[in-house]
Amino acid sequence: MATQETNTSTTTTQLSPEALDKALAPLAAALGDRLLTPTVDGFAEAAAVFMGGPERTPAAIARVRTSDEVAAVVAVARDAGLPLAVRGGGHSYARHGLADGGLVLDTRLMDGIEIDADGGVAHAQGGVLAGAYITAAAEHGLATGFGDTGTVGITGLALGGGIGFLSRLHGLTLDNLLGAEVVLADGRVVQADADENPDLYWALRGGGGNFGVVTRLDLRLRELPVVTGGMLGWAADPGTLAAVLATVAEAPAELSGMVNVMVAPPLPMLPAELHGKPLVMALVCFAGPASEAEPVLARLRALGTLLDSVREISYPEMFAGPGGPEGGAPADARTGFLGEGVWAPDEAWAAAVIEAVSGASHGPAVVNLRPMGGAIAGTDTSATAFAHRDAAWMVTVQGMTMSLDGVPALGEWVASASDALGVSGRGYVNFMTSTTPQDVRNAYPEATLARLREVKRVYDPSNLFASNHNVAP
Repeated sequence: MATQETNTSTTTTQLSPEALDKALAPLAAALGDRLLTPTVDGFAEAAAVFMGGPERTPAAIARVRTSDEVAAVVAVARDAGLPLAVRGGGHSYARHGLADGGLVLDTRLMDGIEIDADGGVAHAQGGVLAGAYITAAAEHGLATGFGDTGTVGITGLALGGGIGFLSRLHGLTLDNLLGAEVVLADGRVVQADADENPDLYWALRGGGGNFGVVTRLDLRLRELPVVTGGMLGWAADPGTLAAVLATVAEAPAELSGMVNVMVAPPLPMLPAELHGKPLVMALVCFAGPASEAEPVLARLRALGTLLDSVREISYPEMFAGPGGPEGGAPADARTGFLGEGVWAPDEAWAAAVIEAVSGASHGPAVVNLRPMGGAIAGTDTSATAFAHRDAAWMVTVQGMTMSLDGVPALGEWVASASDALGVSGRGYVNFMTSTTPQDVRNAYPEATLARLREVKRVYDPSNLFASNHNVAP
């Protein structure tokens, strides 16, 4: 939920073991065995994150259950000068949820969900994972759009953006955030919505964890009894890839999803003759029955599909399958936004994508393309702190390596492939692996960043919440 490790505005303290024990004593008394330190059982599991990387070990992990406990953890970090990181699901590319030598506020035990079906609103605590929420809402025939993985924490996702299977029809996850309960740096618990603290409400929707700890989300629910979704696959040919992207770009707003270009892994779901060859794979979701989805699906299938698992299913089935290992392989990525309106890359650009993926030697590599437009573009760019709404595509160049020795080559490939594809200049905080001041400037246009700084000065003037893509006061 909180984002960035770089912090130039807050002074943190390297405490001696004795001083650290003294600082943590109030939490030890209040939390008992829910305060984890490196010497106790369960610490390593609690510290593991979705994406692996260089070792980063916090001094303690505080597993909280209430807003009062959150406030107590915040007070200890503030008063002792300890670096503070907030963890929800642990999917952060930049491993934001771990404060090296500091204090991690782990909200994952705050997993309560209340569905107000008549009012069309869900109240979810700050540690809820997407899969649990989606399942609870679907029992009422309702849904809120999140990303594409059930194990991601909904709070971090919502505060950064949230693009996924319903975004072109219903907007980003943050567009469906009606309000939030927030614990501030001074320990106050406040409500942020269109009526109370509206400046904070604006900043939370795209500004990440810079302003406080979100302990409850109030989210809009919409009726969604059925979707038509699954995977379509084609051989990686520039003409085919360009045609797939053009078809998706021109599709009705009910169709969302992603197009991946990758070297086919040896998965049972793929024919053996495709293993090790470049492949275009589209994970699509049409918000409606198969009869309504058929016109656009027919255009995609006419391009010569080699793989087709698309069928009429429930929305939770779109999130079925593993979300990836805790403490997985080191990854690197760069995300940018391309084009405007209804636009798709040409064959020359498609060929460059296929060449980049085919030339990766460090390990698995993928270029991920997500269509924007629809309801995303239908919201004014000044309405939230997410300001890249005019883009046609969000493009992520991502790779993984099997060991830390491969990290340098991985980084070189991501940089060179991103430059070749023009993926630079505008970034998405939820998919950034680095947290430099330039990353922050890429994430937010100048006017948006200036407004975020104004809000930061009001709600966190000492920059306690700095373990993120940090908006310094």
